[in-house]
Amino acid sequence: MSNIHIIGPQAAGKTTYLAALAYQPETSRSPVRKANIKIKTLNEETRELVDKAENIILQGASLEPTQKYVKTIDDLKVYSFLIEIKRKWRNLERLQLTVRDYPGEVFKELESGSRDPIHEEFINECLSADTQGCLILLTEWEQGMDKFYKRVFRRFIALMDEQQRLQNLRLAIAMSKCERGELWPGRLDPESDLFAIHFPDTLRLLRDNIPQKNLEFYAISAFGVLSNKDPRPNRKEELGKKDRYSVLRNPDRWSPYCLVSPLYWLSTGKRIQGYV
Repeated sequence: MSNIHIIGPQAAGKTTYLAALAYQPETSRSPVRKANIKIKTLNEETRELVDKAENIILQGASLEPTQKYVKTIDDLKVYSFLIEIKRKWRNLERLQLTVRDYPGEVFKELESGSRDPIHEEFINECLSADTQGCLILLTEWEQGMDKFYKRVFRRFIALMDEQQRLQNLRLAIAMSKCERGELWPGRLDPESDLFAIHFPDTLRLLRDNIPQKNLEFYAISAFGVLSNKDPRPNRKEELGKKDRYSVLRNPDRWSPYCLVSPLYWLSTGKRIQGYV
């Protein structure tokens, strides 16, 4: 079993990513189904993600922020998946993953070096010896974000060093919501076409401090685009009571992008073929 932790700023789509992973669309366009990959939910909390996906992604209801119900580390939900991969001329490959996603406030407070006892406990668990890797979702790229992310990662790297995890913790850095028109063309080589362009200082810091074998870059999307010939985002913005949120535009064309690939690499250290 592999223990994976997901961190990132608020509104990076961490829980939506997990909901899309748990609830795979029945459409023939789904890259996961085309690749003969099956995803099974193994506990009640993960099955709840399926119910939430039907409401959030298909019906337009909004998720509560993770921070709202998390007061101690014991409140963090544990999501358990079994991923089965069937490939020609190979034995069936099974990966059992345990995944947790942390409130966005944990990521934000890394910049200031805050010593909030609860958030410090989260980070200690994230960097514990039985954690195979971290999936770190980033979403904003406007002016000033490169400097912000660099400060956050400098602190995170220092904490990795304190916990003696610099040499043996895999980091998958992903640009989430890559269905956006500004990002979609760069999805095939995100390290060069997204991170090097939008976050050059952050990229340099990561390359200089994390062993190459433990560092990968991804572009992911829980919503995907309408089609190859119509690469508009398959989502639309709705106005809720407190904020705006995203809703699936066309359920029949739902095709999430690159949800499994980062988890597979974090678990095995090997890249899976394609962008599933």
